[in-house]
Amino acid sequence: MIDRDRLAALTQRELDRFTDSHPVSRQLWLQAGESLLGGVPMPWMMRWAGGFPPFTARAHGARITDVDGFDYVDLCLGDTGAMTGHGPEPVLAAIREQAARGLTTMLPTRDAIEAAEELSLRFGMDRWLFTLSATDANRTALRIARQVTGRPKVLVFSYCYHGSVDEAFAVRAQDGTTVSREGNVGPAVDPAQTTVAIEFNDLAALHAALAGRTVACVLAEPAMTNMGIILPDPGYHAALRELTRSTGTLLIIDETHTLSAGAGGCTAAWGLEPDLVTLGKAIGSGMACGALGMTAEVAGRVLDDPEADYEDTGGVGGTLAGNALSLAAIRATLSEVLTEDAFARMTGLADSFCEGVRGVFRESGVGWHVTQLGCRAEYRFQAEPPPNGTAAHAGADPELERYFHLHAMNRGVLITPFHNMALMSPVTTAQDVDRHTQVFREAVTDLLGPG
Repeated sequence: MIDRDRLAALTQRELDRFTDSHPVSRQLWLQAGESLLGGVPMPWMMRWAGGFPPFTARAHGARITDVDGFDYVDLCLGDTGAMTGHGPEPVLAAIREQAARGLTTMLPTRDAIEAAEELSLRFGMDRWLFTLSATDANRTALRIARQVTGRPKVLVFSYCYHGSVDEAFAVRAQDGTTVSREGNVGPAVDPAQTTVAIEFNDLAALHAALAGRTVACVLAEPAMTNMGIILPDPGYHAALRELTRSTGTLLIIDETHTLSAGAGGCTAAWGLEPDLVTLGKAIGSGMACGALGMTAEVAGRVLDDPEADYEDTGGVGGTLAGNALSLAAIRATLSEVLTEDAFARMTGLADSFCEGVRGVFRESGVGWHVTQLGCRAEYRFQAEPPPNGTAAHAGADPELERYFHLHAMNRGVLITPFHNMALMSPVTTAQDVDRHTQVFREAVTDLLGPG
C-alpha cells in the first residue's frame, strides 16, 4: 500500500519543516559537536528523527518545552525513566529534603528500608539491594547466578533488551548457534562463550538449551519490549518456570520496562515466581537508580558463600549505589506516585490510545497492529504481532518509522525515537491521547494520499 516515493517526499517535507523551525536547537547541536561525541551527551540521542535533537528547556508533568519555544505532549517519557511524569512534586520534595541532609555517605538511611519493604510487597521478593541503573542490577544478578550455581552460561532471547549488559548482545543465528548481535561494539569475548540465545516463545529451544545444565540463569523480560511489545504465548511462563526449576536454573525477570503492567509489573499481574527481579528507571522518577530483588533461598546462598566477596572485589555495586538521594526518590515514587490508583488511570489512558490508533487503521484500511501492556502501547507496521524478537527485527521499517516520528514531533507529540512506544504517566490527560490520535490520523492520510 505504501508509495515509497511519496513516503520519501513527505519525510523530506517534514525534515525541512523541523530544521527550519528549530534554529536554536540546531545551533546548540553544532556547538555541541565541538565537545560532545556526535553533538549529544550519549550516542543514542542521535536517533531522534530530525537529524538533530530538540534541546530541552524545561520538562514538567507530561510536557516538554524546547529551546525554540515548542511545547510537546511527551509520550516518550524518557523511554520509561519518566513514567511518573517529569518532576512529580512528592519526589521533588523528598529530593530537596534529602539533599539538605546529604547526598551520599556510604551509610544506610531509613528510606532504604521503606523502599525495600514496598518492593517486597509488590514483587514478592524477600531481600533487595540497590544500584544506579537496571543495567547494574542485571550485571549483579548475572554474577550472583553464576556464583551460586557454579555454571558459566546465561540464556537470553534474541533481540532482548537489558541495558548495556555484555551477555545480552547475542542472538540466535539461523543455524541455531549463538552469535554477536549486529552492531555490538567491542565485545570483550565472543558472546557464544558466555551466552545461549534462543527465540522468545520457543519452548523446544528452551528445553534443549537448559537440558545440559550449563546455564546459570535465564534473563528475561516477561514481555519483550525493545522490538515493539512481544507478549508471551499462553502457558509460556508456566513452562519457563517449570523448566528452570527442574534443571536448577535461576530465573531473573527484568521489569524495567514491563513495570507498565501495574504496580508490581508482570510479576504481580501474571502471578510469576522468579528467583530474582531487576528494576530501574521509573522507580526513582528519573533519578539514577535500580534495584535487585531475590528470594530468601537465593539470598541465603549469597550470604553463605565464604568464597564470594560481594563487598569489594566481587564486581557488585559501587560507592554511589544505594545513595541517600536515590533512595529518597525511590521511597517517594513508590509510596506517593506510582500507586495502584495511578496505574489504573494510566492503563485506562493506554486503552484509549489503542482504541484511537485502531480506529485510524480501520478508517484507512492499513493492515497494521497495536499492542498494549498496561500503560504502555506500541504500534508496528505489520499485520500480525511478531512471536519473537527476530521476526520483529525483520519486520522493522525504519523509513516509515522516521516519517511518523518526524510528523508527530513537528505537531507537538513525542514518541520514543527507537521504536513506536507511547507511555502514559499519572499526569497524562485524555486530551494528550486525543492529540496523538489526531496527529496520527493526519500522518496516515498524508501518506496514503488522495483516494
